[in-house]
Amino acid sequence: MDAFDRYAPFIQDFIYEHDWQSLRAVQVAAADAIFNTDENVLLTASTASGKTEAAFFPILTELWEDPPASVGCVYIGPLKALINDQFLRLEDLCAEADIPVWHWHGDVSQSHKAKMLKHPSGILQITPESLESMLLHRHNAIPRIFGDLRFVVIDEVHSLLRGDRGGQTLCCLERLSRLAGVVPRRIGLSATIGDPEATGAYLSAGTGRGCVIPRLDAPKERWRLSMEHFYVTGPQAPERGEDGLGHGGTSPEEAAYETPETSAAEQRIPSREERVEDVFPSASSQTEQPDPEVPTDRAPVFADPGLAYVFEHTRGRKCLVFANSREECEAVTTTLRQYCEAVGEPDRFLIHHGNLSASFRQTAEELMRDENANLTTVTTSTLELGIDIGRLERAFQIDAPFTVSSFLQRMGRTGRRGQPSEMWFVMREDEPEARALLPETIPWKLLQGIALVQLYVEERWVEPPQLDGLPYSLLYHQTMATLASTGELSPADLARRVLTLSPFHRVTADDYRTLLRHLVETDQVERTETGGLIVGLAGERVTNDFRFYATFAEDEEFTVRSESQELGTIVQPPPVGERIAIAGAVWVIEEIDYKRHLIECTQVKGKVPAYFGMCAGDVNTRVLERMRGVLRETRGYPYLRTNAQARLEQARHVAALAHLASEPLVCVGGTSWCLLPWLGSYAFLALERFLKIRCADKLGLKGLDSSRPYFMQFTMGADARTFYRVVKEEASLPLDSMELVYPGEVPRFDKYDGFVPDELVRKGFAYGVLDVEGMLARVLSWPDVPGCATRALPDTNLSPI
Repeated sequence: MDAFDRYAPFIQDFIYEHDWQSLRAVQVAAADAIFNTDENVLLTASTASGKTEAAFFPILTELWEDPPASVGCVYIGPLKALINDQFLRLEDLCAEADIPVWHWHGDVSQSHKAKMLKHPSGILQITPESLESMLLHRHNAIPRIFGDLRFVVIDEVHSLLRGDRGGQTLCCLERLSRLAGVVPRRIGLSATIGDPEATGAYLSAGTGRGCVIPRLDAPKERWRLSMEHFYVTGPQAPERGEDGLGHGGTSPEEAAYETPETSAAEQRIPSREERVEDVFPSASSQTEQPDPEVPTDRAPVFADPGLAYVFEHTRGRKCLVFANSREECEAVTTTLRQYCEAVGEPDRFLIHHGNLSASFRQTAEELMRDENANLTTVTTSTLELGIDIGRLERAFQIDAPFTVSSFLQRMGRTGRRGQPSEMWFVMREDEPEARALLPETIPWKLLQGIALVQLYVEERWVEPPQLDGLPYSLLYHQTMATLASTGELSPADLARRVLTLSPFHRVTADDYRTLLRHLVETDQVERTETGGLIVGLAGERVTNDFRFYATFAEDEEFTVRSESQELGTIVQPPPVGERIAIAGAVWVIEEIDYKRHLIECTQVKGKVPAYFGMCAGDVNTRVLERMRGVLRETRGYPYLRTNAQARLEQARHVAALAHLASEPLVCVGGTSWCLLPWLGSYAFLALERFLKIRCADKLGLKGLDSSRPYFMQFTMGADARTFYRVVKEEASLPLDSMELVYPGEVPRFDKYDGFVPDELVRKGFAYGVLDVEGMLARVLSWPDVPGCATRALPDTNLSPI
């Protein structure tokens, strides 16, 4: 029996009413996995491929055939807006089968929640934070609400693979299963997964089930991809070269790039009169090349060239403009609105990011859904996920995103409803200062953008999940949540309940004893007369606050001062010793007072390196290695436009003359040196510390200035041969990662690190954040003397540099 025949009659009617001609490959595969196995399922397919229907058509069929005695399916979405969107999509379909659909988050009315609690049934759509709240406050009702739970659908599962939020989701599901006495099947949905097997194991943790990961024949897709480069001031790249490097670029129209994918295996829907089984026609369809385009508007003469480019190619279209930070998002929106005012046009730009109020974001989403409104929204990662904001013609990306995953998600927001995905990269670069050192003249963001595209096109590579950290902040949170929901527990019972949750598989019993002793000492936890543990007075102030439900940090402002002069405010400051940019200058953080929200800093020269906390700023080593490959190659890329092609040729010319892509260590004059390790953010950070702590004295190395994760500069009394000998000798000696944590340093990144003892915070950073293994492997691959080829790396996934 094929998938269509197996669906419930009301789903077949839905398919006919919407005039579907075939089931997509992901829908066929999901039906087979859900109907014919009892395993968990991970569905990975491109954006707008029908993954939601693929999961829910079989689930709804099973709930209709055998109605559950409680909530039968939980849908977990990372955003309230995504839940609201899915609620609208499912409600009409489920109403025909009398399957209730409930949604539960902070914006849902109490009357709606009360109805669900009175008659738990059907499908419950919820965020991880609201599920945590339910486990805390409705602990005794969990068996009644979820006693017959069959399925848990986790949407955008890739968004939960980094940081504590994904770990919290798993913890909540495992706690719910234990309380309700059920082991529901988990169905994960994602468009971008780098290591499906590792993700499937993560999805299945604590269930005792395996995970089916259908291998799909993906449909041929075509990208409309364009990448252009702009200097913020001065002449553009084609006018700067003295040796003709700017000549012979690509034509100014947008270049199309066809990704090399195999044909899909779809399943045709028979007519009501015709029921033919096993019909698999070819599903591929070619899309047209993009036509050359003239600007639809003209920016003011004073405009920033890169933003003018965006302004002139968005009028009359519905577009997204992605920025890599909230600050940049605000700046770009303000500038584009100023251009509208300067040329006498109505404002046609919206803004959407996580710091805005919910009502403000919802207004932008509603305006974008209006098919008659050709508006452009400037956003951050908040619109990467699958919120329905209508037909989008084009996405712009300001500079390069940090990950292949983010690039694919952002480009995937366009091209729906039969159109190709279309993204225009806009790489902006400040004009180099007259005395800029060699590595500062390389267009790193342009190289990064090319590397992200090529890694996916050539290898289908996406960042693998990071699932093996030491989440002590989450450990505190789940300890307090468990005590707050259950009441008094013995230390042994508490440890049994918490340490057996799958995210804590690396946490030792000694670590947990250290945490519990600290929590008792700080009144987070109180010991009773009988030796049990309950939430202490200080802990109650934490657990009774609604903000406790979330494991991600709210944006609390810190006042920045230098010598008693107030400079402004920032949110989520990096650790002491790192740099920030504020008041038009760069400052190094000297001290952070977390209680008073106060930062003391000192002004320095240089730029701010990429932030290396558990956030999107993490660049993988594979991306850096491919950037090096871009510099080494002589080929062109079909999506580069005139300025970008010229700027790349200039960078390659400079790199070849200075051996930047072949030598890790380059002398930039006298005793000044530049090191280009081509390592990802965490391995690069480990190398910085390794050089300072293990090697600096032996090399006379001083003034190390990092432009993470691209290069570092320093002065050194030794020559290159001595540098290689010393660092390789030190890398060959035993190295405990704790040696790379500075004395007195407590690198707090996660929300509840302030409640964790300093020794565990330091340990979590050393063993859970720093990539010491990757760093040492790279150092040992370096040559013994300058100018020699590097050796192959044994038993590592790093290529020699």
